[in-house]
Amino acid sequence: MNEISSQRPLRQKIIGILGGMSNQATGEYYRMLNERLNQHFGGWDNGEIIIASVNFGNIQYFVREDRWDEAAAYLKDRISRLEAARVDVIACVSNTMHRVVEPAMAGRRTPFIHIADPTGAAMGKVGIGRAALLGTMPVMQSEALRRRYREKFGVEVIVPNDADKEIVDRIVFDELVRGDLRPESKAEYLRVVEALRTEGAQGVILGCTEIFLLINQSDFPHFPVFDTTDLHVQAIVDFALAG
Repeated sequence: MNEISSQRPLRQKIIGILGGMSNQATGEYYRMLNERLNQHFGGWDNGEIIIASVNFGNIQYFVREDRWDEAAAYLKDRISRLEAARVDVIACVSNTMHRVVEPAMAGRRTPFIHIADPTGAAMGKVGIGRAALLGTMPVMQSEALRRRYREKFGVEVIVPNDADKEIVDRIVFDELVRGDLRPESKAEYLRVVEALRTEGAQGVILGCTEIFLLINQSDFPHFPVFDTTDLHVQAIVDFALAG
């Protein structure tokens, strides 16, 4: 009997996921977290995960109607429920909703892993100084996010032109959050990335947790792709296994 299997129940950190933004991303987080934890533990072991999954219809309404205070109140309640469940760390599966989740986590007892930080660290490791950013409209327009990448990681972020922002945002909300993956939409994303590459981008940030379902590193053999979903999941796994 190995060391892990002799200690039952296996003591683990409990991962708290603020999910439902969208259910597509939340399902991928759950799958990826368990796969990676199983790779570490072996056998039948995986993660201990508590998910507070919100109604995406509410999130879509708050974002589209610019009702960020209402979004903050809605998600603060769900964060409190995760803390009441005594999770050891909280992660939000949405780049967009970090706008309200980050300040909502300030001063709380539970550690919070910001989705941008693993991506910024990954870009820093390979010397990326200028990166394209794809995401929802609020993400692409976020000065706070630009500042975080610039001040913490030395990365200048550039975004699509106004017309292409509309295309990228529409595909996320009308297709990707529903698991609707269209070849013509993939072609549009590839075109947008190539345009930003000609503007001096040294890599691209997939700044929406569903975008990796449509495009990924295999589509850009010689151009670095930084998938916030993948990098965030790995940071959560690293936290859960530390100590």
